[in-house]
Amino acid sequence: QVALLDIDICGPSIPKMMGLEGEQVHQSGSGWSPVYVEENLGVMSVGFLLSSPDDAVIWRGPKKNGLIKQFLRDVDWGEIDYLIVDTPPGTSDEHLSIVQYLSAAHIDGAVIITTPQEVSLQDVRKEINFCHKVKLPIIGVVENMSGFICPNCKNESQIFPPTTGGAEKMCQNLNVSLLGKVPLDPQIGKSCDKGQSFLSEAPESPATSSYRSIIQRIQEYCDQHHFQEEKMI
Repeated sequence: QVALLDIDICGPSIPKMMGLEGEQVHQSGSGWSPVYVEENLGVMSVGFLLSSPDDAVIWRGPKKNGLIKQFLRDVDWGEIDYLIVDTPPGTSDEHLSIVQYLSAAHIDGAVIITTPQEVSLQDVRKEINFCHKVKLPIIGVVENMSGFICPNCKNESQIFPPTTGGAEKMCQNLNVSLLGKVPLDPQIGKSCDKGQSFLSEAPESPATSSYRSIIQRIQEYCDQHHFQEEKMI
């Protein structure tokens, strides 16, 4: 049972990627009901509260924080095994709010996404330092757009050359786990635009096997984290 909470207030892309555009949130006696993709996958996003996907959300920090608090307090997720929170890039209001509001819940950790080039890695190093400062565990780093495998000749090209060693070198330097590398596949973009599951649409893609391996590593980390917590209790 998985809950997906989109706290990218200004650029909520989760409804589009999940094929849920146009859906609306309903209120019941127990709170807001999430929108379900599958029976075991519920989603909540500010995108469901907008009259049009093109509406701009022009809010200062306090209003963003208030909505995030409302999402955590008022959404009736039911019994869930995983709460996945999708944040915008950076280390600003949304990140501080979610860490603060969930501090008592003992967050398992953050999964940090980067691309191979130094311009992206510069920002990600800041995000890793942010996690250390707020005492948020880091599950690991995923290198996205990590090379392009030609569907015809199967040769790999570096679209974004890792001039400083990419995520792998950064993880070694900062003593953080590298969860995996996801190669570029045009079908990923198509699946996101159409709101389809990439894993179902392209089961043979090298990116699919990368995703499955990354998911497995995250699950193993969370299981180990809970096991250690139970031992402490």
